Amino acid sequence: MVEVDRSEQSTASSWTISTSSLAYGDLDPSQDELLSPPTQPNVNDGRRADCRGEPSGIYPSATSPVCLVSRALVGRGHRIAREHIPQPFRSLIREPPRSRLSVRATKLSTPLMAPPPPHLRLLSPLLPPLCPPRRRRARTRLLSALSSPSPAPSPPPRSQQRVSTASLDRGPSPSLEHQPLAAEVARLSAARARLRAARSLDDKLRALDAEPRVAAFFGNASGGGVLGGLQPRETYLLKCLVAAGQDHVLGAELGWAGDGTHDHERHRNGSALREALYSLAGLVGKWSGEGVADDVARGGDTELLRQLLKFLGDIDEFYDCIGGIIGYQIMALELISASKSKDSKHRHSQDKFVHFHVPAGVNLSEDTEYASQAALWGIEGLPELGEIYPIGGAGDRLGLVDSDTGESLPAALLPYCGRSLLEGLMRDLQAREFLHFKIFGKQCITPVAIMTSSVKNNHEHIVAICERLEWFGRGQENFRLFEQPLVPVVNAEDGDWLIDKSLLPVGKPGGHGAIWKLACDRGVFEWLYRHGRKGATVRQVSNVVAATDLTLMALAGIGMRHNKKLGFASCERRPGATEGVNVLIEKQNLDGLWAYGITCIEYTEFEKYGISEPTSTNGSLQASYPANTNIMYVDLQAVEEVGSRRNASCLPGMVMNLKKAISYVDHLGFECSAAGGRLECTMQNIADNFMNTYSYRCSKAIESELDTFIVYNERKKVTSSAKRKLKPEDRSLHQTPEGSLLDIMRNAHDLLSSSSIEVPKVKDNNEYLRSELPFLIFLHPALGPFWEIIKQKFVGGSISKGSELQIEVAEFVWKDVELDGSLIILSDNIMGSTKRNTHGEQILHYGARCGRCKLQSVKIVNDGISWDSPSNVYWKHDVERSESLKIILHGNAEFEAKDVLLKGNHMFEVPDCHRMRIIQDGSGFAVKLDRISKEMMDSGSWYWEYTVDGAHVKLNMVEL
Repeated sequence: MVEVDRSEQSTASSWTISTSSLAYGDLDPSQDELLSPPTQPNVNDGRRADCRGEPSGIYPSATSPVCLVSRALVGRGHRIAREHIPQPFRSLIREPPRSRLSVRATKLSTPLMAPPPPHLRLLSPLLPPLCPPRRRRARTRLLSALSSPSPAPSPPPRSQQRVSTASLDRGPSPSLEHQPLAAEVARLSAARARLRAARSLDDKLRALDAEPRVAAFFGNASGGGVLGGLQPRETYLLKCLVAAGQDHVLGAELGWAGDGTHDHERHRNGSALREALYSLAGLVGKWSGEGVADDVARGGDTELLRQLLKFLGDIDEFYDCIGGIIGYQIMALELISASKSKDSKHRHSQDKFVHFHVPAGVNLSEDTEYASQAALWGIEGLPELGEIYPIGGAGDRLGLVDSDTGESLPAALLPYCGRSLLEGLMRDLQAREFLHFKIFGKQCITPVAIMTSSVKNNHEHIVAICERLEWFGRGQENFRLFEQPLVPVVNAEDGDWLIDKSLLPVGKPGGHGAIWKLACDRGVFEWLYRHGRKGATVRQVSNVVAATDLTLMALAGIGMRHNKKLGFASCERRPGATEGVNVLIEKQNLDGLWAYGITCIEYTEFEKYGISEPTSTNGSLQASYPANTNIMYVDLQAVEEVGSRRNASCLPGMVMNLKKAISYVDHLGFECSAAGGRLECTMQNIADNFMNTYSYRCSKAIESELDTFIVYNERKKVTSSAKRKLKPEDRSLHQTPEGSLLDIMRNAHDLLSSSSIEVPKVKDNNEYLRSELPFLIFLHPALGPFWEIIKQKFVGGSISKGSELQIEVAEFVWKDVELDGSLIILSDNIMGSTKRNTHGEQILHYGARCGRCKLQSVKIVNDGISWDSPSNVYWKHDVERSESLKIILHGNAEFEAKDVLLKGNHMFEVPDCHRMRIIQDGSGFAVKLDRISKEMMDSGSWYWEYTVDGAHVKLNMVEL
């Protein structure tokens, strides 16, 4: 019985139509009356049905092509928009009992049938051709643009066809027997071995032709037919696809061979869906007219073919270390099989003994003297450090969309605190470079390697930001962008690749662990060496507090000073959070040697390793393991050696997360949700390759001798991410932009409070789920970035509840300032000025012609932010203000205010080369504007002098 769930939204514009489990293409004849209207005029009475299945003035019969297609699609559990169901059938669709399992209705982005219907011009990977079998010319499909000498018979169907679009909400399906998966892994492993033994591409093609699947699919047209129009490498990729058991991507009934026969009877005796599509093809043929639409489709097919070949080529090249396309499928099936095993715990086949310990490391919040020293090592070693950013992730949970085009956008473009997350990364980096300049007097520009991907046009968007901002004043030569390949998403039941609306495999990035091998393949390490770099810091774009205070530089300083191969920055873990843990692993292998190292276990692997989430009763030790934050220091030569290996170890931490639903739009335009996953490797698990080995079991405190290390700090100084969009029903702000903003405010409170400034406290997150913040404070990182430096620029005063403070200038003085309202200070030259290099690029020169601002004994009072405005988005720093005090510094402009009350709405805009002073004048104030003398144009009339005193940085005001 067909059922439509309207249990939650009676006015939903889309319903989920489901049935009991049916075999592919089958329908219960008893459902005929369900889809039959009260009256059934002859559909052939001369009135044409429109393109959405709605007839013009008539209703189609239950045996018409439109109805047969609808019935068959319903039998497969597809979601169909209510407006796309012919009118007379809507009232006949029965609602389910309230006790039945329901699926929430969702708005479909793609209609069932829309003119012109592109999904009807191409061949479905799981369905038969849409055109009648006798009209071969009208039958367009993938690769149809490449001429085939003669028609070909279709290969026999696979022994078992599974639908990969079933919703997870229906409940878990019965587990498959492991024997078929094991047999398939054995078959593929044998095929991989034969391919590895082949010495040339021709030898590889002959090995593939000997595969029964390949022979059955392509028939006698191994080098001819459609394949005759391809290059040998392209033919190799397609045959690998078929050999891997994924012939449904190409369409099992495409007719690839060239012996001129076609099994028409098999189609005629097929399922109701197949018959319906053949009947409907008659209508499609009319749309093609005299072949115009057909020719257009052929042009589109050529592009589809090229996209598919690029997709396959990228997979085969990147996963060459495990056997290319076939190796990818082997590993996917092995992980699926392991997930189905009753004994899901990890077994160390080569180890006698394995134990996890909480790793010991320096706590930067407690050992402050050592923390300051380590951070200075990091700043001093900045010329030998590179930056590595893996920002190729899709960021689906953020739901970021371009408001103008409706295009889905990657996480790096999230407009956070007035700028994209990528811009935030660069601000943090330039603040460290500015500090290096102020201490050592030398310009340092750090090379930045960025791993992007093609998902959501990530790579193009990143390039566009860099070009728009003129490569952040650093020069394009100091950036290296390399694109991560997408990998196929497989069905969790049988490992079949899912197919999207373009008849291509559903592709997702294969995890940030791809960065090491990809960096080797793309020459990124050689590029970093040419820039004189020996190590690098690694962080993710969504962690907005990673560079707070000195954590990142202390991590790098320890790593470089003690010649470590890899280091983690960590903190306490929140129980139940979707984040991994850092552990000290101790194991004894079969030859009696003991190995030790600090590594990471992802939260998706807790069950596999027997780690349970802590509760009040189970007393799990997991609660004491620190959080993995993916903030790392790496030695470049060490990680390059691993990334260049020709085996699976160059892809660290390979996992397949099958616990989440995969949402996609399938080849018929339906929004689908299926249990599935893809191979993902994790960049932090490269630490598994840096174990230290001993002939004896070591005692405690072994960590200091290892090649890996860990440092700790307060959680709000180490990790707070903007990874998911806050939903109305959410009861937690964890990993939302709103939640991470609260951590930024907490850090601002702690910093300024330690400088004798009264600042309201920030309460628990739950207090702000539906209420405004106590204040907004945004300080440019170049004010420090180390807090001990910032605290020398801020002394005394107060910030009232509901106030706003934004400071975008590095040369700044705050002394006994009372703020009740909004104060915004903006500068063109925050850290220096730009000059064009020989390539015509604007390059930032630190310390030259900076803007400057002094506020001493100033009281600022205005109405500030309109906190009750419904349009305020605080984490974007997009707010309405009733009043504010705004200071804008152009070029090397300077602003000073002393012993004055500034009440109400004011804006002071200081032109380049000028100094503005505000002084008290009776009950008001007076403004004086003077030109800066020529000898002070670069240095300014005053500046902060930085000197190193032991393990600390001391500031001294120099006035000229």
